Amino acid sequence: MSAADATEVVSHPAAMSLRGLTKRFGSTVAVAGVDLDIPTHSFYGVVGPNGAGKTTTLSMATGLLEPDSGQALIHGIDMWTQPALAKPLVGVLPDGLHTFDRLTGGELISYAGLMRGLPKATVRERRDDLLAALDLDAAGSTLVTDFSAGMTKKIALACALVHAPRVLVLDEPFEAVDPVSAGAIRRILQEFVASGGTVVMSSHVMALVERLCDHVAVVGGGAVLAAGTVADVSQGRDLEERFVELVGDVSDQRDLSWLRQSSR
Repeated sequence: MSAADATEVVSHPAAMSLRGLTKRFGSTVAVAGVDLDIPTHSFYGVVGPNGAGKTTTLSMATGLLEPDSGQALIHGIDMWTQPALAKPLVGVLPDGLHTFDRLTGGELISYAGLMRGLPKATVRERRDDLLAALDLDAAGSTLVTDFSAGMTKKIALACALVHAPRVLVLDEPFEAVDPVSAGAIRRILQEFVASGGTVVMSSHVMALVERLCDHVAVVGGGAVLAAGTVADVSQGRDLEERFVELVGDVSDQRDLSWLRQSSR
């Protein structure tokens, strides 16, 4: 590596670096020493079966859940020793989000922007832009408690975007979202990455990950089983086939012939 290349690496650390992250809940080991580097300007998918540790890992990486041990760096800044510097760099859409549902959609976005320290005029402008971009104009004056599941997901995404973070971490962002809204979200995220941002997205839908992501990590049993470009991880096969190979198929294949319908 040349001196110029070395300087480039130092000046552009990974968007997210996880080192030895662990988390235990009682006797259950949820995350067992995750090591992962997510490149800057990538659209990164994190996939795994239910209970694999995806959500716990992303929660520790974004400051929502304190790890038992390990380190989470955002653009080289430690999330847990320098949270005031690291957290402004991240926008988060958690799974199972609980929010202030007695605010209107517009008020909730404004609240998120003001909490991030943005000027009121900037918050108003960005709020209106996000409501329009996510087809939520009518929702701007509707209480969040009256939102559908898909609308709630979109307003939470708007709150994650309002401060223009460098890294977006999204847990199942397309769940319960209709196809038209999903298309709008895809465009926003792809433009975000094209402009220099980084998206980290967990999903159970392999076809979606293959379509959107350039990198992927397969997580199982609280550890990273494979990580790299989508092409490297899939090894020339369908990503879903490779996923099943890595995490294992359903072990107990019962005979359910009793479900077959009689022709009578």
